[in-house]
This record gives sequence, C-alpha cells and structure tokens, in this order.
Amino acid sequence: MRVVLLGAPGAGKGTVAKQLTEYDGSIQISTGDILRNAVKAGNELGKKAQGFMERGELVTDDLIMDIMEARLKEPDCAKGFLLDGFPRTIPQAEALKKLLAKLNIKLDLVVNLDVPTDVILDRLTTRRTCSNSDCQEIYNIKSKPPKPDGTCAKCGSPAVQRADETEEAIKKRLSTYNEKTMPLIDFYQKEGLVKSIFSLSSEEIVNQVKAAVKK
Repeated sequence: MRVVLLGAPGAGKGTVAKQLTEYDGSIQISTGDILRNAVKAGNELGKKAQGFMERGELVTDDLIMDIMEARLKEPDCAKGFLLDGFPRTIPQAEALKKLLAKLNIKLDLVVNLDVPTDVILDRLTTRRTCSNSDCQEIYNIKSKPPKPDGTCAKCGSPAVQRADETEEAIKKRLSTYNEKTMPLIDFYQKEGLVKSIFSLSSEEIVNQVKAAVKK
C-alpha cells in the first residue's frame, strides 16, 4: 500500500504505521527518520541537512524532497510505503505530487486520524522517550511505563520527557498543525483520496485502512 498518514502530534500515526508495515511489508517513512539517516550516512544530501540542523534552522523543502526522492527509490519501497507525518504543508504536498508522478507512483489513500485535543494532551504529556539516540524506545507512564527507576527496559538509558512534550509546547505544536497541516485535508479531498477515521483504537484504525485500500 502507498498511504499518507495525517493527524495532529499524538494522533497515533507512528503506532498505526508500524502495525500496517507488519500487514503487508510496506515501509514506514518519517521525515525525521530519513533526515537522521541521511546525516548518519554522511552523503552529500546528509551533509547539507546537517548544516541546517546544526544552525537550528528548518531543512528546506527542496532538500527534504531530494532526500525523500532518494528514499522512495530504494528497493524496500517497492512493496509500498506509509508516509508518517509528511507532507506537512501545501507546498510539500504539491512537491510530493510532482515527485510521485515523476517516479510513476500512485497514492492509494490519505488517512486523516481525527483525535480529540484532550486525548492528545494526555497521550503526549505522559509520554517518555529513551534518551539513547540509537534506541529511542517510547513509553507512557500510564499504559507502558519504563522500568521503576525511570530507565529504558531495552538499553538502560534514562527515559525522559522531551522538551516538545510539555503541555505548553504541545499546545503550540497543535496550533501550528491546525494552521499549516489541516489545509492538506482539503487538498487531498479534491484528489478523492481522503479517509477520515474517528477512533482511538489503533487496531480499529488499521482495519479501516486495510478495508479502504482493498476498495
């Protein structure tokens, strides 16, 4: 399947994407992951991205699209891909449309995960992330806590609350999402690709996505 997953921070895009990869071998792709991997690889695109990141600047859309093109050309994407939180703006969506046409790839579906704000705030303020950059296992102090001493069950590093997951930071992120990313739903509705799902159960969401793709 070739699917774009839209939804506010904390809507569950990553969880749903992970479960869908197990269904048919599609690859989960997030911009954060491909940027980090490009930097790690030390190739030309990665060095350019690293420059922006070290200066504390946003990586330009042109560079993100170049890195995305390189990623989509890799053999493991032949089975399909799940774009997790990308595109984020109308210009990115337009650039992605051109890129997919160039690569002769057609999207199957754009899934909009519609989750109430109070649920998102609860999910993200209780989230903890392993501080080891090579691990980054995600925990939740209510539903999946780290070890009693606050360390990661996988690698033993401290599990911490990210700076962008305090209540104040989350509200700011949601405001940015509503302003810049929500318009994407209209963009993709005009393409006839959007399926909005109102559910808090990742299993139910995954089943609805599978059924929609089969149609």
